[in-house]
Amino acid sequence: MKLFVDALLIVLLFGYTSCTKAKRNKGEFHRSSSTVIIPSLEQKKIKSKQAISKSIQSHILEPTEIFKKYNSAVFMIYTTDGLGVFQGSGFFISENGVAVSNYHVFKGTAVGSEVIKLSDGRQCKISEVIAKSESEDYILFRIKGHFVHIPVSHRKNNVGEKVYTIGSPRGLENTFSSGEISQIRDDNYIQISCPIDHGSSGGVLINAYGEAIGITTGGHDESGANLNFAKNIKVLNLSNYSY
Repeated sequence: MKLFVDALLIVLLFGYTSCTKAKRNKGEFHRSSSTVIIPSLEQKKIKSKQAISKSIQSHILEPTEIFKKYNSAVFMIYTTDGLGVFQGSGFFISENGVAVSNYHVFKGTAVGSEVIKLSDGRQCKISEVIAKSESEDYILFRIKGHFVHIPVSHRKNNVGEKVYTIGSPRGLENTFSSGEISQIRDDNYIQISCPIDHGSSGGVLINAYGEAIGITTGGHDESGANLNFAKNIKVLNLSNYSY
């Protein structure tokens, strides 16, 4: 779901053109952020020097280890449609700036208006869109620079396994939550018990090995049952890219 932010932030945020030092309507199913209308692009190969990290962890990590290790790999995204400012989340999967978020975080907003706010306060712009899918609700893009990143899992996900999220619900930057996989759905959604709220869209779902397994997307408003969802990371089809 997309979080509406006071229009004053337009003045504060949208003057940045590179990394510099420096924040929907409810429905039965909400998305945790909303999205840039981007010209149609073919998927592009990711150069080997900008390789995506495959899963490398051999042992289960403590929750505190996961947050300490990957907190800085998650960032806030601000967009505007010219009338208001909206906020979502995203995360790095490559040291060389390949990053992921939900497509709906950008949909309907002005091209090039986005501001990426890193955990250390720096603000950046997207340098390249690599791939996108409205139907699978993901966007893969690049930000120039070198960043802490989260390895992508190639493990099978199982109902009942412990998972964690990092995102910025309602603008509360890099909030860490825990829960379990409640079910694996046929439409590439992972149903989870982790809390998801407006502003969390595009955040990361992490397994106990510290690997990205999903993109947090949304849930059912006012259900009171923690009916929340993440898009399975496999929809990115990362095997199409050079490692």
